[in-house]
Amino acid sequence: MSTQLIYGVHAVRIMLMQHPERVLRVRIAEHRDDARARSIEELALRQQRPVERIDAAALRALLGEVSHQGIAAEIMPLPSWSEDDLLADITKAPGGIVLALDGVQDPHNLGACLRTADACGVRAVLVPRDRAAQLTAAARKVAAGAAESVPVVPVTNLVRSLKLLKEAGLWVFGADVTATLEAYQADLSGGITLVLGAEGTGLRQLTRQTCDHLVRLPQLGTVESLNVSVAAGMLLYEAVRQRATRVSAPVNASS
Repeated sequence: MSTQLIYGVHAVRIMLMQHPERVLRVRIAEHRDDARARSIEELALRQQRPVERIDAAALRALLGEVSHQGIAAEIMPLPSWSEDDLLADITKAPGGIVLALDGVQDPHNLGACLRTADACGVRAVLVPRDRAAQLTAAARKVAAGAAESVPVVPVTNLVRSLKLLKEAGLWVFGADVTATLEAYQADLSGGITLVLGAEGTGLRQLTRQTCDHLVRLPQLGTVESLNVSVAAGMLLYEAVRQRATRVSAPVNASS
């Protein structure tokens, strides 16, 4: 398995705290001698991870023109789940939430979706292998550690994967601004897959046709649609809210 690079103070700190055994080397820009950089260096040394001071030009050559904050780390990535791994996990423990992103292009949006998915207990995030954002260093930075807790499942054919999830017992809900059913009216309290489309274009036609239901978020303003990561967050928290309501609902004494 090839190594990967992550960057940014928060992303590197989370990795050192939660998965130090996967950190191969920490690189810190020579010019950084502030408290945050020193805390990263001290944490790495405490975890017995090698630290290398590197000049700004070499760090830029290594990472490209990104906002790396002078902090980077070489890591062993979390093994990717396959479609079979996801289906086996659902079979073993039915229910829960899967998030599917239908061609989301921006790695920052993928990272933001992963961060919310982690907070909402999502089982996995499905992404197409082609013409979609993958789990790059930029996505990992925005995810702020969530890329190490929520499996990302690259799939060759998203529609086929959605059909397999339906066969495994999950209801598939697609987010669509033209839907007549609002999210709070849908039953999102069971085993579900939430599908969100690409920035600007939304769900592809075949994906839309594969969904059991289409839902929309109520909008009181004038914008046509929400950012995909914002919409994912709102839908996921609606599913969490429904689950909490179901668990806390009083038992009918006459039943």
